Amino acid sequence: MVQPLDYIRETASQTAGPYVHIGLAPGAAGFAIFENELGRDIAGPNAAGERIRVEGRVFDGTGAPLRDVLIEVWQANAAGIHASPEDPRHGEVEEGFRGWGRVISDFDTGRFAFETVKPGAVPGRGGKPMAPHLNLWIVARGINIGLSTRMYFSDEPVANAADPVLGLIENPARWPTLIAAREERDGMALYRFDIRLQGVNETVFFDV
Repeated sequence: MVQPLDYIRETASQTAGPYVHIGLAPGAAGFAIFENELGRDIAGPNAAGERIRVEGRVFDGTGAPLRDVLIEVWQANAAGIHASPEDPRHGEVEEGFRGWGRVISDFDTGRFAFETVKPGAVPGRGGKPMAPHLNLWIVARGINIGLSTRMYFSDEPVANAADPVLGLIENPARWPTLIAAREERDGMALYRFDIRLQGVNETVFFDV
């Protein structure tokens, strides 16, 4: 019997699946496959600027934390330069600074965490500066297409208010879903940033 399309579920190949960590971050999942695994060190030891730690969880529509999430992080360095040939200043980036990394959530608590340097403002379209931010891409079991969002910093209110991307959000009341709260722990700046996939406080996601 042929089922109506409304009743056909996605196959394992159409979602991130339960094995996303093994494929994309095997070391973090406990599999010593590669001697040097890409994505573990975002900033490198030589990066200038303030060292920070980011912690958070990803919640589903019921408010339950997801425990099989993988997040990719892209960022500029403290001077607002990306380690990409598309950035005309990329030659000025410190040795070892990738500006890219992968982090997975803890299988028991759903909490993710990573350390890097706080990025600087970067030029946007027309040269208008964008506030310091991290670009995040989220994949997990049940998410058919990776979700893209940004994390801004609570201690950059002036830059955030002028950011052209935040300005595209029609309802400013949703801005807080993209702002990470700063606190201090053991002498290091800690930013807390939770991501909500659905619900009243759903995080703003971007079609990129």
